[in-house]
Amino acid sequence: MFLDGLDQLDQKIVELLIRNARMSYSDIGQEIGISRVAVKSRIQALEQKGIIEEYTTIINPQKISGAVSCYFEIETIPNSLMDVLNLLQKNDIITQIYRVTGKSKLHVHAVASSNEEMERLICETIDKLPGVLECSCNMIFSRIKDIKGLRL
Repeated sequence: MFLDGLDQLDQKIVELLIRNARMSYSDIGQEIGISRVAVKSRIQALEQKGIIEEYTTIINPQKISGAVSCYFEIETIPNSLMDVLNLLQKNDIITQIYRVTGKSKLHVHAVASSNEEMERLICETIDKLPGVLECSCNMIFSRIKDIKGLRL
């Protein structure tokens, strides 16, 4: 298993936090049979090791009126890849960038407040990226399954 570096208690703590990151130290301790202080100490150690990176609120853009969500598959010439990555990272509408195998070298997710804002992203940013060989765009109509982070 990929979590061999964690003992059983840390695995249980991480599993509980994945389900509910707002769970209190006391509730976690009751669930797994250790003290609140021990839970806090273990969570702090997991954070310091970088195993737990952050706690966040996930917003479903499709529940916000007018929000538009798209995935882009972008293939670039090798010499332009870093320039493209730098330009995409600076754009607030771009929410995720993945370097992938296969023909498309980048998988990019964007969430805009409207069709007009998404069109501006495409015209002013995506269409002007240097060294792009091919780019496709897929609009997301609905979220069927969307698991965040690691599942144990």
